[in-house]
Amino acid sequence: MASTSDIRNGLCIRFNNDIYQIKEFLHVKPGKGAAFVRTKIKSMTTGKVLDNTFPAGAKIDEVRVETRDYQYLYKEGDDMHFMNNETFEQTFIAADMIDNHDLLKEGENVKIVFDAADEKPLTVDLPTVAILEVTYTEPGIKGDTATNSMKPATVETGAEIRVPLFVNEGDKVKVRTDDRSYQERVKS
Repeated sequence: MASTSDIRNGLCIRFNNDIYQIKEFLHVKPGKGAAFVRTKIKSMTTGKVLDNTFPAGAKIDEVRVETRDYQYLYKEGDDMHFMNNETFEQTFIAADMIDNHDLLKEGENVKIVFDAADEKPLTVDLPTVAILEVTYTEPGIKGDTATNSMKPATVETGAEIRVPLFVNEGDKVKVRTDDRSYQERVKS
């Protein structure tokens, strides 16, 4: 058991029968009344972010987690198969547990966070950016660049993203995996 003085960013705790990760915290010592810790915590199973306040000195149940490197192999039905880069053991995770899973290419390396007590996968951290080839997009109209216009495009993984008008089929683009935003066109 830890206390609120042990709270730090990235700490995983068991709270309300779920595992949460601390995203932000602030120790508050008001002039009148008891001190407390204001936190933003994110559920490792549902992804929901909550604001919670702990009284100073309260006991919190710390959860030990391990981060391991895995390689994405393939998708089968609703499951995505991964292989441990060190032991070559395979595991599968439901695709709906992974944010923006459709931006993940086969052979890409990811980090999977496990609950060390029961070896249950909690989250899959995708690389920050993905380099993907555009397989379909409408052609841009020449001279139509007065505004910062975007058009839909389908990439090699089947995901649909928004790209600038000058991007054509066959171009490789860099896409942020957290918000699916276009970053730049990649020179081949």
